[in-house]
Amino acid sequence: MITEMFTFCDFAQENSGKLTIVGSFDTIITKSFPCVHPQLSVVIRIRFNIGEFCPHAFRIEMRDLDGQMCMEGITGRIDVRGVGNATAVSHLVFCINGLHFKNAGVINFTLYIDDHELATVPLYVRKG
Repeated sequence: MITEMFTFCDFAQENSGKLTIVGSFDTIITKSFPCVHPQLSVVIRIRFNIGEFCPHAFRIEMRDLDGQMCMEGITGRIDVRGVGNATAVSHLVFCINGLHFKNAGVINFTLYIDDHELATVPLYVRKG
């Protein structure tokens, strides 16, 4: 399995296997700290090979550079099924409201599939 996409955006939805993504970004700029970012969406697209068509557990952890959890992780299951192709994709789309930041820094969002780290992307938070 590979991660084809892992991004933050202003809005996202999945409809009949199609992704709509609006306003992809990796940096939040604020005037002061602490601050609250009203809403962001997390979008992940994972491609599975035919031998990986089965249910998989996933979790997404959000940690600062000190390794401290920034919020409770997101967990769930995805049931990967093929439609006659050698690969299949699964989309994970989440909306996070009211994300609090005490100060500037980096928050690493890490995706685990079946307890194995698959991908990490940074979210930069800075004063501007």
